[in-house]
This record gives sequence, C-alpha cells and structure tokens, in this order.
Amino acid sequence: MTLLSPGSGFDVFWGELAPCDHLVQIYDDESTFMQTLERFIGDGLNKGEATIVIATASHLTWLESRLREAGYDIDAAGASETYIGLDDATTLGQFMVDGWPDEERFANTIGALLGRAGRDGRKVRAFGEMVALLWAQGHNGATVRLEHLWNEVCTNHALALFCAYPRIGATRDLAESLAEVCALHSKVSAA
Repeated sequence: MTLLSPGSGFDVFWGELAPCDHLVQIYDDESTFMQTLERFIGDGLNKGEATIVIATASHLTWLESRLREAGYDIDAAGASETYIGLDDATTLGQFMVDGWPDEERFANTIGALLGRAGRDGRKVRAFGEMVALLWAQGHNGATVRLEHLWNEVCTNHALALFCAYPRIGATRDLAESLAEVCALHSKVSAA
C-alpha cells in the first residue's frame, strides 16, 4: 500500500495506474474528492477505457455535468457503454442479503457490468461508493467484506478501482476499522 501525503490526491499516479490498482481516498472536503473523481473518470475516457461509476445520485449528477462542461459527450459514451453511471443504493441492493454482501450475487452483478463495459477487450476502470454507503450505515464488517470482494474482482479482471470515504463521524472504533479498510487498497490518500 502506498500512502499519499495529505491533500496530494492521486494526480501523480494517473500515469502509473496499474490495471489492478485499488485506490481509496479518505476525505474531509467533498469538492477535492469530486475533482479527483472527475480526473479519474476523465483520464479513463481520454485513454479509450470504459468507465463505471456507482455513486450517489448527487455525485452522478455533479460528475456528469462537469464531464459535459469539459467537452465529453456523456450521452454517446453511455450509448457505447464506455461510461456507465449507476445508483449506489440500487446496485448494492442487487447483492446484499440480510445486511451482508452475497458473494455469488456480487459476482453476477459486477460480472455482468464488467462484461458490458469491457466488451471488445476494452480496459475498464471503476469508481464505487457502495462501501461508503455501508460504512455510513455502521456496517463496518460488511464494508470490509465488500472491499475483499472488490479486491478479487480487481485481480481477476485487471480492473483499476477507486473508492472514497468521507471522514465525517470517524471515532476511535471507526478509525481502527478504517485502518483495516485502508490496508485493502494499493494506494491511499487521506486528508
């Protein structure tokens, strides 16, 4: 795991992004996080990669607006599935069973999504907020399990994955759990 200095974001790593990198940003400032997300997705689109964003409705709206302003044709990218934007809670609901990620349902849900995005041999990069949603609901164990499942996907599908967690509400117990979450990532940027 590489720990980046506070406030550095991932800018210096875009050129070094490996197909199996699993990045996480722990943030206090939402605007800094959103700028990092915009750069992560924009860089993928510039390189001809398929991009998947599983985020809150407000983050999807903001991101798509910013990408349009930057000159990306999000409608065309959506039609060709080089950009796939999905609601985090809806997607999470497809594989959660009794408050825990079901491995088979997760594999089916994410596998189908990767199949669409990666058709014709396209590289895929993804951003997901499902772990942050579980975290915010206090499901720390389920969060860690979902991160483990994502690590398997990153390895098996050569997927570059970016996650983000707001630091809001971090207590000592949460900080210990957060250390476990950070250990599951190849690069960590913490405010």
